[in-house]
Amino acid sequence: MQNSSNTYIKEIFSSIQGEGIFVGQKHIFVRFCKCNLACKFCDTDFDIKNAKKYSIDELYGILKPLNSEVISLTGGEPLLDVDFLDEFLKKYKNKLNKKVYLETNGVCFEELKKIIDYVDVISMDIKLKSATGQENDFLKNEEFIKIAQKKELFLKVVFDENILDEEIEKTCFLAKKYNLKLVLQPKMPISKEIDIENIFEKFYSKYHNVFLIPQTHKFLNLA
Repeated sequence: MQNSSNTYIKEIFSSIQGEGIFVGQKHIFVRFCKCNLACKFCDTDFDIKNAKKYSIDELYGILKPLNSEVISLTGGEPLLDVDFLDEFLKKYKNKLNKKVYLETNGVCFEELKKIIDYVDVISMDIKLKSATGQENDFLKNEEFIKIAQKKELFLKVVFDENILDEEIEKTCFLAKKYNLKLVLQPKMPISKEIDIENIFEKFYSKYHNVFLIPQTHKFLNLA
């Protein structure tokens, strides 16, 4: 059994946040290897053969001197490494003196409970079947939100031309129920078949606290 004090990390790098309401802000990205989903648009290589194993002390040593006020935990799904993160954040969160920004697919709510006290901002995806190719569990999404709303939280949804009115309805219901900002992100590369303005209007007709923000780092050729 893998020691929770060590885990595989795909990459650690400094770049500009390209997604969500903090787009344009400098972040240090820590990309974890595990994922519990298999979205058809995902282009990330999670093979641990191409990753490096880190201890919590090694990770701290790398992150501490880096020049950024925010550490973005991303993946994959960072919460699948919750035991590692729990140990790391308990020991080093205060010493790092940086905000912790969690990027998550919003279903691992039991895992979130373990580290919620150490997280500052949560970017939670709602994975639509029309875009990902697999069923989404809105009930798990809501359980996740109930815990995550204790911190700064916003929702993000990747969509394409196949989005269903039912998916728009359910997504807006959740965002409105908990008064959360909702970021719409067209799937990249953007299809010529997609009517982005029409889809935005469908969301906006049901919920006004909605933003259309594409993956800006892709346009800028950033990591």
